[in-house]
Amino acid sequence: MKTLLHQYRELCEQAVDPLEIAAGLESHGFTDRSAARYRHRDVFSLAEELYARVPRDADRTPEPTPGPVPRMRTDWVLITLLPGAVASGTVAGLRLVPGTARPLVALGGLLAVTLAVRAALGRGPLAARPGAAPRPSAPVWTVCLLGYALLGDGLLAAVVGGGPDGLPTGAPDGPWPAATAPVLALALACAPAAWCAHLLDLGAHRRLAGSRGLEDFTSGARPLLLGVLALYLAALTGLLALTGAVLHEDPAYPQALTLGALLLLARLLTAHRHRHAPAVILGAAAAAEVAAPALVLSGRLPDCGFLAVPVTALADPLGVAVVPILSCGCAALVLLAHALRTLTRASAHAPLGGPE
Repeated sequence: MKTLLHQYRELCEQAVDPLEIAAGLESHGFTDRSAARYRHRDVFSLAEELYARVPRDADRTPEPTPGPVPRMRTDWVLITLLPGAVASGTVAGLRLVPGTARPLVALGGLLAVTLAVRAALGRGPLAARPGAAPRPSAPVWTVCLLGYALLGDGLLAAVVGGGPDGLPTGAPDGPWPAATAPVLALALACAPAAWCAHLLDLGAHRRLAGSRGLEDFTSGARPLLLGVLALYLAALTGLLALTGAVLHEDPAYPQALTLGALLLLARLLTAHRHRHAPAVILGAAAAAEVAAPALVLSGRLPDCGFLAVPVTALADPLGVAVVPILSCGCAALVLLAHALRTLTRASAHAPLGGPE
């Protein structure tokens, strides 16, 4: 025990609660079986003894004991509504203004939505916790995925059909149609995504306070994570139905739901200091989507028709929607498996949770 105390003295001295020590030990590979070697039934019991053994400076101002996840605050609740409001205004502007002014409205709306999303991700439960180096590539891939959701299916359909014959006009019946309904629904879904992340944090902290072992916490955290994901997808489904009905467009349920699941899982992992996997998986999904029309266009070069075969073999019988469904669906499943392994650990939700 003295050796263990000396090895993790800094962790024990800085901890303001035994739960922080338990989470820190877990992040270093400790399990309940490891704690049994020190004659403790689980890591939580071992952490309590380590916390009790470390001398405390009586003159030091005591830090507040970590409690439950903070309540929903009005400021971040309103901020999460901002991306949907700005996106709705942009779509309305594109429908009302004449064709010559649409590029300016689209450019201004894109900038405003980007700033609104950035504000929504900078505060509240979707904000990244400190403790890991930022991954600047993740936002770039997110923009690529959303851009493909808006214009990708229309472009791929035009390319497979021998086009495109012109630039996108924003009209759903144009030569290169834009899918505004699913993108608008995803922007509106920033609010339920934040609320679901808050429910995950709240439930995880309650489980953390009531669990007496790491396996006990994990067994309760897995259904909590799956339930939060299902709740978000249900909310996104409703928003897709709403935007599709209002805009008289195809809501593109499979494409939007797989993309929504991917983006939510990536953000939950990023918010809990696991930033490498989301950046890699988002990049792989974006690359797969961008590669589809690029391969078809490359197949038009002399003696390069074979490059288009993988895409046309899928798109001809199943439709162009198969590309984003497969790309985002497979990426979301990979991130879900990763989240079930990392976000169900106590160290992911405690103040000292280690980075990936």
